[in-house]
Amino acid sequence: MPAPRVSVRTRIFELEMVLAGAQPPVRRRVQVPGEIDLAVLHEVVQSAMGWTNSHLHEFEIAGRRYGIPDPDWPSQDVVDETKGKLFRLVEQGDRFGYVYDFGDNWTHEITVEKITGAEPGVRYPRCVSGEGACPPEDVGGIWGYEEFQAVMADPAHPDHDERLEWARGSFDPHRFDLDETDRALQWLAWRPLAPVS
Repeated sequence: MPAPRVSVRTRIFELEMVLAGAQPPVRRRVQVPGEIDLAVLHEVVQSAMGWTNSHLHEFEIAGRRYGIPDPDWPSQDVVDETKGKLFRLVEQGDRFGYVYDFGDNWTHEITVEKITGAEPGVRYPRCVSGEGACPPEDVGGIWGYEEFQAVMADPAHPDHDERLEWARGSFDPHRFDLDETDRALQWLAWRPLAPVS
């Protein structure tokens, strides 16, 4: 299936995504077409933050939960995320939540910072800024992440070598690479608006 195309009518939503409670702060600012559904926004969050899409997730917008409904639990009252278009659910200034991994409970606070027109020749979605490294998967949520960082910072800690190996030799909680993060979103790219000639 060909990638969707950005048009002159496409509204671009600039979203700030903050991992709640993380120290040092972990945040990303992304720009996405407003016509994407929440299933695609889930992929944007995963790719931009650095998660591996290994666990369940859910959005909460204006008191409603959006995700992947479980046919075995119809009473859960979860709206199918593929049926929720971003531009129909939020406006500039709105805030909403995204939870990833119901065990570790990584809560993300997402703010619609601004809504603009598309720039000719620009690929969307794209990451325009950020800070902080994504915590390792399955580290135990915010509390486990704090402990993980303390162990990593103390070479004398009895668990240091084990955690270092688990982190594949190093982990810098302050690391953020804009180009690397933006490249992680390329697989979701819409065809850009043609430059004006």
